[in-house]
Amino acid sequence: MTPGFIEIVPVEPIESPCVNICQIDPATRLCVGCARSLHEIGGWATGTPEWRASVIAALPGRRVAIKQ
Repeated sequence: MTPGFIEIVPVEPIESPCVNICQIDPATRLCVGCARSLHEIGGWATGTPEWRASVIAALPGRRVAIKQ
């Protein structure tokens, strides 16, 4: 890289299940909006695409548990 120049690196957006309803259900410890755990929410940006896909695949079943 040449001194005095900034290298622009393209950044790809990361798909997220977040729906901006951020509240943790006390019974399940999952977010009421997206059904992720605090660990999953905190690690979303640094997780691998495979890990994120596995979390997304688990969300429909979790949403059922939150609504009960």
